[in-house]
Order: sequence, then structure tokens, then C-alpha cells
Amino acid sequence: MTAPIRAAALGGGHGLFNTITALRYLTPDVTAIVTVGDDGGSSGRLRNELGGIPPGDLRMALAALMGAPAAIDHWNAVDPAVARRHKRWARILQHRLGGYGALAGHPVGNLMLAGVEELTGDVVEALDAMVDLFGIDGRVLPMSTVPLVIEADVTGLESDPRVSRVIRGQVAVATTPGTVRRVRVNPFEPVGCDEAAAAIIDADVVTLGPGSWFSSVIPHVLVPSQVRALKSTNARKVLFVNLANEPGETTGFSVERHLHVLHAHADTVGVDDVVVDAASVPAGAERDHLVRAAASFGARLVVADLAVPGTHEHDPRKSANTLSRLLSDHSDR
Repeated sequence: MTAPIRAAALGGGHGLFNTITALRYLTPDVTAIVTVGDDGGSSGRLRNELGGIPPGDLRMALAALMGAPAAIDHWNAVDPAVARRHKRWARILQHRLGGYGALAGHPVGNLMLAGVEELTGDVVEALDAMVDLFGIDGRVLPMSTVPLVIEADVTGLESDPRVSRVIRGQVAVATTPGTVRRVRVNPFEPVGCDEAAAAIIDADVVTLGPGSWFSSVIPHVLVPSQVRALKSTNARKVLFVNLANEPGETTGFSVERHLHVLHAHADTVGVDDVVVDAASVPAGAERDHLVRAAASFGARLVVADLAVPGTHEHDPRKSANTLSRLLSDHSDR
């Protein structure tokens, strides 16, 4: 049996959860590289109180690895009892405490990860300890070893539509009623995670997106060490574009505009494939425009059936099938 492919998945939140799940249909060797700018909900509270990396998106990535599809038994014969234990613990990590006190609303996994990080003093060591504790394949890493603040230039909030205002914080950016023009992270050019850069360089396939475009996807190309890794890796680089715009952050955005704003932030980062959902981009002039937009990354446009029926969410199994075809095409060249 040949060795499984090595995959690195860049993103955050539910979009990254779906991509990790898709990749686990193909390989047990998945490294999730996660944004660290969240300042809302439980993550924001723990970040303010403890000063560490916000744990929410990291927890979701751990849960995605633990809820691995049965298909990876092809690579690693998992005892059914172990698989059930992993899925049970994935649910436990995601469970939010009830009540009305200080702990209300905190997911169990956020508290565990924050506690282990406080004990070890290192978020990478804490994440590796969690992976070791549950005996799961794969790895979860932060894109930066310091918590980041997302800042955006937003128009449409002043009487003069040409005037922009700086909006700070991931939640504020994601829910702004204005139009986001550009984002950056604070600190500017943050210290990256060495292990994350190494995982990108060593990977056979790297995915970016889908997810909150300005607060979970674009920040990955604002970390210098990750940009250098993306430029130097021999991995096949696949960009998954959102199936629809998000109220607030990308209200009114077409699929094409998603590509243009990403390119404006990362015009030196090349991509091999830009993957879009067939239903979100009907054949015709709009799709022709997308071909040109993908070419600005040096990429080809890949149109596929990706959605969970009746939703704007990617179906992990459909995404896995699409990735499998792309990797097969690549190996046949």
C-alpha cells in the first residue's frame, strides 16, 4: 500500500471543519492550520480573561479530526470501539455548558484547551497534547503563535460613501453593515507558527477556504511565513470559494468578487485550482469571467456539485470526491 497523501487545510470555523472532514475521506495525515483572530463568544471571553490564543476554531478543528469518516479505515484499521470513543469525545468537546453563571456558554473543549495551554505555556504543545490524549491522527496548529486582531477598512458607514472607517475585531468585521474593502491583522506581519509553515511545505495538497472570507480565509495570506511557505511548496494548492455571500462581511459579493478581493491581498500567491459550486455560478458570461479571475492566480477553474442540497454549505463527501479527481489528474500528468 502506498503512503497516504499529506494534506494541510487552512481556514477557520465551520468552513475549515467541512474541509478537514473532506480530507479525512482521503487521508489520515491532515494538518489543520487555523486562524487566531476570534474575539466573540466563549473564545473572546477566554482570550480577554487569560490572554492566550482564542481556542474556539482550534477546538472545532480537533473535533473534526476526531469525528473522522469511516473511509479512512482503508489507511488505518481503526477499532470500531475506538472510532465510537472518538466521535463521543468530539461531541463532548463541542458541548456548551448551560446555566447562567460564569461558565455558561463555554464549550467543554475551549476550557480544556485553554487549561492545557496555561499549564504548558505553549499553544502548539497544548494542541499536540490534546491529540496525544485522544490518540487521533493528524495535527491542529495555529497560523500564528500570538492572538491577532482583525482590522478592516469599511465604507458605507458615513454620509460620504467614499469615506472609510476602520473597524476592529473579527465579530465587528463579520457583522458590519458597511462594505469591507480591505483587511489586515494586528500585529502587522505577525510571527507565524514554524510547524504550520513546515506542514505547508511538506504537504502534497494544501486547501484554503471556504469560510468567512475577510476574517478566516484572507488572514492566512497576511502571515509572512505562511506566504513564503505557500510560494515554496510543491503541493497542489486548491482554493474552495464560498457557495454564497455572507450577510455583513460579504453582502452582495459575487463569486468573482471573492476572487478579486483575495487576489488584492495576495497577488503573489499562486493557486492550482479554484473550485466553485456549479449551482452558484451558472454557465455563461459569469462563468467566463471566473475563468479569467482564476487565471490571475495562475489557476484553472473547477466547477463541481459541492453543496448539501438546500443549503449554502459544502458537502464534505462531494468536496472529497472533487479533491480526489484533482489529485488523480495531477498524478497522471
